[in-house]
Formats: sequence, C-alpha cells, structure tokens
Amino acid sequence: MLRQLTVNNVGLVRELDLTLTPGLTVLTGESGAGKSMLLGALSLVLGERANSDAVRKDAARAEVIAEFDLALNPAAQAALAEAELADPDQPTRALVRRVVSREGRSRAFINDAPVTLSRLKAFAEPLIDIHGQQESYRLGDRDVQRELLDDYGCQTRDRRAAREAYRRWHSASREAEALAAALKRHDDRQALLTYQLEELGELALKPGEFAETEAQFRRLAQLHSLRQDAAAALSTLEDSPVGQALKVLRGIRDDADTLVSALDCLTSADALLSEGAGDLRSYLDSLDSDAETVAALEARLGQIHEVARKHRVAPEGLEAHIETLTTELAAMDLDRSAHEDASKAAEAARTDFDKAAAKLSRQRRKAAKGFAAAVSEHMRLLGIEAGELQVTFSEQLGEHGQEAVEFLIRTNPSADPAPLRKIASGGEQSRISLAIQVVAAEKTALPCLVLDEADVGVGGTTSDVIGRLLRRLSAHTQILCVTHAPQVAALGQQHLKVFKDASAGTQISELADQARLEEVARMLAGAKVTAKTRSYAATLLEEAAV
Repeated sequence: MLRQLTVNNVGLVRELDLTLTPGLTVLTGESGAGKSMLLGALSLVLGERANSDAVRKDAARAEVIAEFDLALNPAAQAALAEAELADPDQPTRALVRRVVSREGRSRAFINDAPVTLSRLKAFAEPLIDIHGQQESYRLGDRDVQRELLDDYGCQTRDRRAAREAYRRWHSASREAEALAAALKRHDDRQALLTYQLEELGELALKPGEFAETEAQFRRLAQLHSLRQDAAAALSTLEDSPVGQALKVLRGIRDDADTLVSALDCLTSADALLSEGAGDLRSYLDSLDSDAETVAALEARLGQIHEVARKHRVAPEGLEAHIETLTTELAAMDLDRSAHEDASKAAEAARTDFDKAAAKLSRQRRKAAKGFAAAVSEHMRLLGIEAGELQVTFSEQLGEHGQEAVEFLIRTNPSADPAPLRKIASGGEQSRISLAIQVVAAEKTALPCLVLDEADVGVGGTTSDVIGRLLRRLSAHTQILCVTHAPQVAALGQQHLKVFKDASAGTQISELADQARLEEVARMLAGAKVTAKTRSYAATLLEEAAV
C-alpha cells in the first residue's frame, strides 16, 4: 500500500504531505481545486515522462516522494533485493522519489539510490493501478487479464506445473537444436572435405610434380632465346682473329724467343677456342624445340594453378593441403546418439507440457464462464445496463500454457465486443475496470488502486452501488478515489478534502465528524447547504458506518 505521499512544487501544489490509510480513501472538493493533481504526482513516481510544465511557476524544481509498505508484496521485496536497492533496516519499505528541474531534466531514486527511469517504472508500475476517465492502464494488459482469470479459477499447483513443464521443454529443445546444428555443421564439413578431395584427386598431382614441371616448362619456353645467344657466341668464336694471327706469325722466319713464346700462347688459345666452339655446337644440337611438349606442360601448370586458386593455397602448397584435408576427413567421427537422446527428451518434455497446459486450459475455460458472468452482473449493477464481458482465447504457447487470454467488452447490444481500452467512454472504462477488480479481488493480490471519478455520469442509486463495491474491494486492496458523488464519499474510510489556498495553492486536509458532514452536505446541495441536506448527509454517513 501507499503510506505517505509528499508533493513539492508540482502544478498548483506548493507543499503537501499526505498520510494514507488502508481501505477506501475518498478525495473530494470543488471543481478546479486540484484533485487530479494526485494522478499527475503519482504518474511521476510511476516513471512517466515529465517536462518543465510539471514544475510550479515560481519554483526551480518539482519533487514527489512516495513511501510504499511492501509487507504483503513479496514480489516487490524480491525485486528490491535483487537490484540491491532494499533498505537493510526496513526491507518492507520502499521510498520512491522523483525530481524534475525547471529545464525538464529528471532524476529518480529508490531508497535514496539513483536509478534509471526504466528501472523506476518497472518497479513502481505494479504497485499502483491508475484509472483515469480516459485510460485504464493495468487491466488493459492481456497478461494481467490472464493472471486475473487464473487467480480466479485455476489451481496454483497446476499453473506452476505448466510453467515448469514449459521451461523443461524449452531447455530440452534448445539442447536438441544445438546438437542438431552441430551435427549439420559436421555433415556440411564432411561433405565439403569429400568434394574437395575428389576434386584434388581428379588433378592426380604426383609428389614433386609441380616443381619439376615448372622447371621443365621454364627451360623449354626460353629455347629460342638460348639458341640465338649460343649461335651468336659460336659465330664470334669461329671468326676469332687468333687463327688469322697464327697464319701470319707462322710465315715469319725468326727464332726470337718472344716470337716463339707468342706462337705457343696463341696456339694454346686457338686450341681452347676450338674446344669451346665444339661444346657450343653440341649445346646447340641439344636445343631441339618441341611445341607440343611446351603446350602440354603449359596446360598442366594451368590446371595446377586453377585448383590451387580455388583452394586458396599456393601451387607449391597443394601437396601439404591434400594431406591436411585427408587427415581431417579421416578423423571426422560424430556420435549421433547424443542428438537422438536429446530429441527424444525434447519430445517427452513437450508431451508433459501439452498435458499440463491442457489441464490448465480446461480450468481456465471453465473459470472464464463464471468470471465473465460475475463481471457482467457487476457492470449492470454499475449502471451499464447492456454491459457484458467475454473472455476470448487464442493459441499462444508459453510459460502460462497454450493460449492467450483477452477480455472483450460489449456495452451496446448492437455493437461488437471490443478490448477494454477501445471502449469510447472514459466513465464506462472506469466502471468496467471496477467490476473486473471487484470480481477478481477476493482471489487476487491487487495493487493500490487510484480511481479518478469512477462515478462520473451516473445517478445516486448507481453511485451508492459504486461506493459499496469500492468499500467491498478495499477489504483486499487500498483504494484512492477522486469523487463528486456524496454517496461514494460517505462510504470512504478516510476522507480527504482538496481546496485552494490563496498563498499556498492546492491543499488537502483530512475530514472527520462535523467537517466531513459539511463536505458531504455541500456535495449534495452545492453552495447552498440547508438543514435538510445536512440531515441527508448525516443519514448517508450513518448508513455507511453500518
């Protein structure tokens, strides 16, 4: 429940400190006094967006502090503990604070620890359910609708069984899918290796073949150049002047030592040149060109290069690549029994879930009839004469079973049923939500409920019904109700009056005894309160006390 609400410099409020009690709290006051400011202040602590308009004109910042008692809300306590935001001295208390600057900047705190707006919203939204005339927050959520229906008519153990069965199925399915993916990767890799080795096998590469073929091709490819160079060298040798010089010198008749020595040297040189020329002739004879051989070598090298390119290795690395692939393929062996076992486990878990979900579904569909009938009856009590609630189901597997739940509302016999949030009248939305809350209250842990004029547009008799339903509902959840109906105000267990003060702005005071009687009388008669209206007000208060 909401224990304390402190509001500083929000809208028309300068300073306000409210202590709230369990049960039904009513807020009354003249139009324009600022009753709806309560909704605006609460929306800030619920994490709604804020801007500089929320700040009182003469202030630098606005602040809202809400103190919640979580003694009966273990889920909220667990959320605080998990986020390490719990107050160790008061673990069942939550102090939520929101500060908005004149520039529109906003800060949020839980138990004095700064938090993000999304974290604030996630924590605080489930604590308060606000129903304004134009909106119905929490009850428009299909998950909340399912929870209300399940709380109303489904066994807790069966809901837990379906949830646990779904989680087991999902876990087993994920394991089976992971093994299936691993198996597919294995099979894909095995197929790829087989294909690659078949392709390489077609190449029929022999050990050392590439290096040998490349060297042979390189030599044959340059035969013409080799022949030209060797022939030129041989021609130079054959035209050597050494032989001519010898012929001239041998015709000289002189036995001088130097001439004899020269003849000896030139004779030796001529012999060496003749020997070299002979070797060159032999070399030239060996350079027989074979065009077909060159073409064949070139084609083979092209084959090797093409396969190497496809496999993204250097031609000289093909042999090692073939060996690596062969080794990897030979080592590939996968135990498929693990996947088969996981698949069987997943199938068994799915069967268990289907059984648990079917059992829950039967309870849910049976409960839907009674729930819909009870809500429809309360809608008619609340003045919606043709009011009818229908519970619809659609397939949706999840932790909560095999279907999604949605409440559809009909307020006119000639109109099609529609979701709660699409009901045109804001007053109807509030009364329909109230009918749902009252039916669900006895079996559901509801949050603090804030109603903004749920009695709008209804007469005195219906207002009395609304008030008594609210009083009945307040036995299970705290209710704050902004009302203009004296019948509702008289049934409040705490009565707060909202009024304007010329200097302090909007104020709220708690009424009791004569002050409360005067306020109920004002609501009955308007500005002109008479003894008769005071008497009627006293009657309403006396009847409410019974």
